Amino acid sequence: MCSKEKFIERFKIYGNSHEASIEFMRKLLGRSGLGEKTYMPSNLLRDPPDLSREETMREVETVMFGAVDLLLEKTGVNVKEIGIVIATTSNLNVVPSLADMVVHRYKLGQNVLVYNFTTMGCSSGLRAVGLAQKLLQVHPNTYALLVSPENAKQTIYKGNEKSKLFINFPFRVGGAAILLSNRSSDHDKAKYELIHSVHTQTASSDRSYKSIFDEEDSEGIWGVTISRDLLAVAIEVVEANIRALGSLVLPLSEKIRYLTNYFIRYFNIADVKPYIPNFKKAIEHVFPHVGTKPVLDEFEKNLGFKEADIEASRMNLFRFGNTCSCSVWYALSYGEAKGRIKKGDRLWQIAFGSGFKCSSAVWRALRTVGGDERNPWKDEIDEFPVDVKNIQTYSELFEPTKKK
Repeated sequence: MCSKEKFIERFKIYGNSHEASIEFMRKLLGRSGLGEKTYMPSNLLRDPPDLSREETMREVETVMFGAVDLLLEKTGVNVKEIGIVIATTSNLNVVPSLADMVVHRYKLGQNVLVYNFTTMGCSSGLRAVGLAQKLLQVHPNTYALLVSPENAKQTIYKGNEKSKLFINFPFRVGGAAILLSNRSSDHDKAKYELIHSVHTQTASSDRSYKSIFDEEDSEGIWGVTISRDLLAVAIEVVEANIRALGSLVLPLSEKIRYLTNYFIRYFNIADVKPYIPNFKKAIEHVFPHVGTKPVLDEFEKNLGFKEADIEASRMNLFRFGNTCSCSVWYALSYGEAKGRIKKGDRLWQIAFGSGFKCSSAVWRALRTVGGDERNPWKDEIDEFPVDVKNIQTYSELFEPTKKK
């Protein structure tokens, strides 16, 4: 585990940042919504840190194969029955690919379909769900294995440009493995049924495309720039994704209210605020990607959700930090551990990230789901929720530039 102050102390050893940059990160880390028990790669916590490629890959393999081993143990699925493998990670490029590593480790067959999503941001986990859904529609009687290992070491910036320092403090180690099936015999064993998968891509916009950008600074130090437009871009792409999803899941009454409001504003009939559809009439649980505290604050404020609706994601951020593409699975596990998922409930996961992209997945619970013995929250779920309302945020640093 890694406290916030321990992270700062280790970064002093690992990085080359000036004291002013260290203090800037310390200030923002204290306002990010992370708690004191998040996880960093063990090789970064050693003295001195071991930054070798070999040690980084050892960490990645431990997370990825640990998640897959646990999944296979819980489901009892024979690896020879897996016909599709999709690996996602937000920032790690390796050869052979992560998906190839899974095939090699578990000795999967020569005809297995293999896909590898790298550097596609925090929405890539749900993008993999969408791809698996399409593949399972045309490849009968098989399983799709989705794996999402995340290693925080790959994103660390060692320079002093403030716009690149944002990437350093929220990201943490995490991993998830998911099994999807199109076998009718699995219906009674499955937890959830995938109902909808909706994906939005806005990279054609310069503003969106440059909101999170990989580049060197003026001193030639590699980093990821976070632009001031990030929050505005995130809300725009999320709203576009929600509009597409709403047409699929909202009851007719909500669709009529939304369209009426839209036409009133479009034709300047009256000065009214945009109508935010009430998704709680169609969805019992929502699990947004954690981002950081400012992101969740904007999500709640602009999209009409209540604090209770995003409790799982706030607690996920507090306990595990931003685990990128697998964060929505940690949030879902929180709902399970709390015993809130009842048979017939509809669950909405929504994730967004660089590009800018947004993905939604809507599931229906096929049975009442509780926290099992291997749930990541099991030993401490009674300690949550904790009060994070009084943590000051830093949304003022993301005042958007004017659109051109």
